[in-house]
Amino acid sequence: MTRLRSGLSLATALVTCTAASAAFAAPATAEAATAPALLAHQVALALDGAASSWILTSTALVLLMTLPGLALFYGGMVRRKNVIATITQSLGVAAVVTLAWFIAGYTLSFGIAQPLAGYSGDQLQPYIGSLESLFLNGVTPTTAHSLTPGLPEYLWIAYQLTFAIITPALIAGAFAERIKYTGLLLFTGLWTLLVYAPICHWVWGGGFLGSAGVLDFAGGAVVHVNAGVAGLVCAIFLGARKGYGKESIVAHNPVLTMIGACLLLVGWIGFNAGSAWTPDSIASVALLNTILAAMAGSLTWKIVEVMEKRKPSLIGALSGLIAGLVAITPAAGLVDPKGAVIIGLASGPVCYAASVWIKKLLRYDDSLDAFGIHGAGGILGALLTGVFASAAVNGVAEGATLAKQAWGLGVTIGWSAVATFVILIICKFTTGLRVSAEAEAEGLDEHLHGEVLDPA
Repeated sequence: MTRLRSGLSLATALVTCTAASAAFAAPATAEAATAPALLAHQVALALDGAASSWILTSTALVLLMTLPGLALFYGGMVRRKNVIATITQSLGVAAVVTLAWFIAGYTLSFGIAQPLAGYSGDQLQPYIGSLESLFLNGVTPTTAHSLTPGLPEYLWIAYQLTFAIITPALIAGAFAERIKYTGLLLFTGLWTLLVYAPICHWVWGGGFLGSAGVLDFAGGAVVHVNAGVAGLVCAIFLGARKGYGKESIVAHNPVLTMIGACLLLVGWIGFNAGSAWTPDSIASVALLNTILAAMAGSLTWKIVEVMEKRKPSLIGALSGLIAGLVAITPAAGLVDPKGAVIIGLASGPVCYAASVWIKKLLRYDDSLDAFGIHGAGGILGALLTGVFASAAVNGVAEGATLAKQAWGLGVTIGWSAVATFVILIICKFTTGLRVSAEAEAEGLDEHLHGEVLDPA
């Protein structure tokens, strides 16, 4: 508020204020009359500078997880002839998801409308968000989502976009080295709108799972289980790579994978601690839990690997690191550090078994273990959230149970599997999905993109 100068008399001030009020009363009234009404999900922005700064930083960190983190992590694990294609997939996914989020993904995930006909629940929109913000219509610099009144809505949109980007990017690891680029792009667009957006709404956007007490702090079900199950369906649908199980398929550059994994680890701080939405005590425990679980998972994966193969591999140690990160994600801001260590220690053996033993037993080709790490790790973490969630850490954990978590997982797995299968059918008969045998033998880099790495 502007202060009156000391030389200005009280009478002068009163006259000035009265005149100003009279002069601007009509325009102000007109502006109020023509100001757009807030949408159902919106409130007027009450800017929280500290929270906004933290989410600005977290948005950059989560985006770093996909570009270049996941791109390098996956790119180092494929054969040399498919490195460029694999890295390009992460960029293509990011581009398609960004536009899909702008057009309809955000409003389907976080839009709020009146209850569906015949529904008697307490939440406003139990199954899918409204269409009130198609193309981000109605979003302005002065609005906030009702979930986060201290954050500009544009910032909230951007932060949630980064979660939407990495989820289908994770799926690409399941069918690496054998999918058409056009098929991938169509699949990504449809999957974002028909699978990710509904599940995101069910858990985080006011839908029936979150309202029933299913807990997912940063994306155990919404991101990892969802992507892992979809990846498993994709791997089975497309079939194994040529020579899989008969010839050695070796990672061409574990050092690239190491760089990607480290970028993922750093970015995961924005993923988990950022999900507190403000730099408070919950963000702090989420950050610590993330590091503890990651290192615990890496250690126990190496122990199991040494017991079976007598040598700890770099790829194995990094896979265990990611397994720990995945498992702690749904619990990061809900459990104490002891619970985080237990979850991390359990993630290594569980994800190793899913990635090595179960895959070999069932003979499916999940190329880069999208299901083995993200699916199995996400399921483990979501279930253990129901065991270790503590109201002393986060009041939201009050009433958490294993049964609620299992029910939420069942719904997520069922929808992800069925909807993914339908989308694959659509893609198969439009763009096509699998490259030719010749292209697969030649390598996707040369065949799809006309680019190859320099000779080794």
